[in-house]
Formats: sequence, structure tokens, C-alpha cells
Amino acid sequence: MSGGFSNKPKILRGAFVEYGLSIPPLIVPFQFNPVQLVRNRSLTFAVPNAPAQTAPAGETEEARRTRLATSGSTLRQFHQREEFSDLLELQRQQQVKVGEETITFDIRLDATDKLNDGDPITEQFGIMPQLCTLELMVYPKSESMLGAALGSLLGSAGGFSFTRGENPPMILFIWGRKRVLPVNINSMNITETEFSTDLNPIRASVAVSLTVIEGPNPVFKYSKAMKEVMSVLNVTNLINITDVVIPG
Repeated sequence: MSGGFSNKPKILRGAFVEYGLSIPPLIVPFQFNPVQLVRNRSLTFAVPNAPAQTAPAGETEEARRTRLATSGSTLRQFHQREEFSDLLELQRQQQVKVGEETITFDIRLDATDKLNDGDPITEQFGIMPQLCTLELMVYPKSESMLGAALGSLLGSAGGFSFTRGENPPMILFIWGRKRVLPVNINSMNITETEFSTDLNPIRASVAVSLTVIEGPNPVFKYSKAMKEVMSVLNVTNLINITDVVIPG
């Protein structure tokens, strides 16, 4: 008779996976899924760029006054212009810079279960293999001994990721089936909290900060498409609009 609960749901694990062929491959499934993700995107609004000092040909007096009023005005002053009683007109004219999405979370590593199971690698090295794999995700592979050797063997035209310049490897942050995101790892802070008798870490937390790489790449486009699909499904909540007071 097997132990455990027969109806226990399968929980997917998040992971970091290197994009592209690599030796050795860099893959770290999360032993424990982070309890929270902090996602942030900043938008910066500004007054449109001031026109050139030379007046355009055929400029009317009213257009000249508008041009001079806009030049050097604050965003609040810009919003108070009479023409922006139409909010859609304001939306069209004000400048906005959309920042990239950032994600921060903590990864927890603990060797206790594998030590209890008698896992030989864990008994010998603790959680060092996982920590070292995470660390190599922020190092150029050309700086590694194996990467340099294989890079010399294959040459710059090889199809391996460590032959592509001096940049760190491209990493995918996988968080379920709907979010597979190419990311830059901006920072990685490792806190080792317990050690074996050989001073190998057996418990640690890793705080990571990521920037999502947006653009035409197929990985991001997949996740963006899933986000739009989820937004469409939100129409089922439109019935609640009857509880919202909309003036006008």
C-alpha cells in the first residue's frame, strides 16, 4: 500500500533554465516555490518635448502662444491646459516612458530531506551544486575553465551559448505554464545559514532581482499572449460593473 494521499494535486515547480545549448547545462528547479513574487513596472510621464526655438513657417499667433506656454512648463501645468478637458486628447499628447518589468523574490534551499534520505551527493556537498549553478548564471561562460576549453575547440562559430561573447548566459524564468520569461539577473544575494561538518552549506536563501526582456523574441511573445488571453477571461467579471457608480 503506497503512502500519502492518492488525490494530492501535483504542484509545478518554478525554475531557472539557461536558454540555448550549453555544457554543462544550467538548470535549477526551485526546491521550494517562493511564497511571493514582487513585480514592478514604472511609467514616467512628461511634458512633450519643447518645439524648436525657430517658429515654423506659417505659425499663427495662437499656435505661437501654445508653443511658448508648453516650453518649460511642468507636467501639472501641462495638464491644466483648456484643451485637455478631453482626457483622450491628453492621453495622446503627454509623453510617457514605459519601464521594463522587474521581478524580485527569494529562493530557499534546504538539504535536510535529502540528508535524511541518505543522498550521497548531498551528504558530500550539501546544497553547493545548486548554489554554484545559480552563481554561474551571472558569470560569462567564457570565464569558466570548461567554457574556455570548449570555446577554443569549437571556435566562435560554434552553436554553444558560451561562445557568444562575454555576456552572462540567457536565462528563462519559468513560473507555471503561462509565464515563461526571458530575464536578465540584475542581482543575486546569497545568505548561507547552516553548514555541515565539512563546512558545506546545507541551508541558504537566495534573493534575486530580475528584469524581463521584452520584445519580438518568441519566449516573451508567448507569455504576453497568455497575459492577453487572461485579460479576455476577465470579461466574466463585468457583471460586477453594476455595483460601480460611474458619474456622467
